[in-house]
Amino acid sequence: MSGAADARRLAFDVIERVEGGAFCDVLVGETLTRHDLPTREAALFTRLVYGTITWQGRLDWTIAGLARRPLAEIDPPVRAALRLALFQLVMLERVPPHAAVHTAVEIAKARAGGAAARFANAVLRAALRAGGELPPPAAEEGLARALAVRWSHPEWLVARWLDELGAERVPALLAANNEPAPTVLRIDLRRSSRADAIAELAERGVTARPGELSPAAVVVESGARAALDLPWAMPQGEASQLVAAMVAPEPGDRIADVCAAPGGKAGAIAEALPRDASGWIAAADRSRPGMRRVRALAAPEAGRRIAPLRADAARPPFPPASFDAVLLDAPCSGLGTLRAHPEIRWRRSAEDVARLAELQSRILRTAAALVRAGGSLVYATCTMLAAENEGVIDPFVAEHPGWTRTDARTVLPPSAAAVVDDRGALRTAPDHFALDGFYAVRLRRSEG
Repeated sequence: MSGAADARRLAFDVIERVEGGAFCDVLVGETLTRHDLPTREAALFTRLVYGTITWQGRLDWTIAGLARRPLAEIDPPVRAALRLALFQLVMLERVPPHAAVHTAVEIAKARAGGAAARFANAVLRAALRAGGELPPPAAEEGLARALAVRWSHPEWLVARWLDELGAERVPALLAANNEPAPTVLRIDLRRSSRADAIAELAERGVTARPGELSPAAVVVESGARAALDLPWAMPQGEASQLVAAMVAPEPGDRIADVCAAPGGKAGAIAEALPRDASGWIAAADRSRPGMRRVRALAAPEAGRRIAPLRADAARPPFPPASFDAVLLDAPCSGLGTLRAHPEIRWRRSAEDVARLAELQSRILRTAAALVRAGGSLVYATCTMLAAENEGVIDPFVAEHPGWTRTDARTVLPPSAAAVVDDRGALRTAPDHFALDGFYAVRLRRSEG
């Protein structure tokens, strides 16, 4: 079997498991670790997985239009094989059509029998005759529906963004969501300058450049696999780094990160603590697997003053008013991270958003009670939906007159001013500086 065929079959295995509920990035990482694929095949495998899941909605539009049965009635492994083959036919120029079709037919035969193989072959041959795919619906049939198919997003989400962001911006956002997520590192500036880090990466064959907004960010442009095992660098997007910077620790501060897993923000905050002071950060999360990473960051040799503990943010085991600052990186829909987690778009619903907003409001009240008079709280999400952002913060501030907003520009580096909105909140997006979609507000509790 050729390397490309190996990449296709491994990609199918991951795509099928993701549809069953697994997480795309986890399986891709595990597969690359387990199979020592050559660089070109590893890149093809990764592109096939992320691309097929990202463009699933548009691929399904073509499958549904060419198959003589409802999409839901197609056996899941056959449906996954068809999506994988169509992605190669429609989106990749260098893949021979016969190779994509052959692999899909063979998978269908092995998983569901000869009739399924003939069905898959018929659908893919029809797609080739149609030029690869069927055209999306016209805007006259409904703008949200047309954009949803064209850019492979759920229609309910596109309709929500059209209402909140406007028709002029939404196509650019949808297009940006479908681009591969960049590999970004946070440099531990206690141990290396950014310039020295980029130079050392270059010695390892890694091409990298400084990030635009976070002083600790390095964007890896090639050689990402070689960049991920450095002791003074941690994968973390620039938007996430800016959220951590909003905590702005002072000497001696006691800080709580109440939803800390997997620990990126807690690590960044701990690295920002003044070395000659006694400040520390309690990093808590209810996730047992997530806390393993937090504990690794808190290892004595790492030199970070982190106290990890497994705890539920809804019932934190801390006395009231016991912290100078609290970070609530709230559980959210994750719809600002679709580049790295494309499967999320197919798993979330409008009902999920409403449920999460209720949970976020409840945890926010609990987290606020942990802040001393004169202390601060940072509320953050990795979503761009108002219900989880302003819809949570605005009622809280209105109902708690002892809390006021702090303009993020007062604590963020000047380079980040471009991603602070007119109300002083951090607001990032894939179509602006190619960042993940985060929202963060810094609140201050009155002294009285």
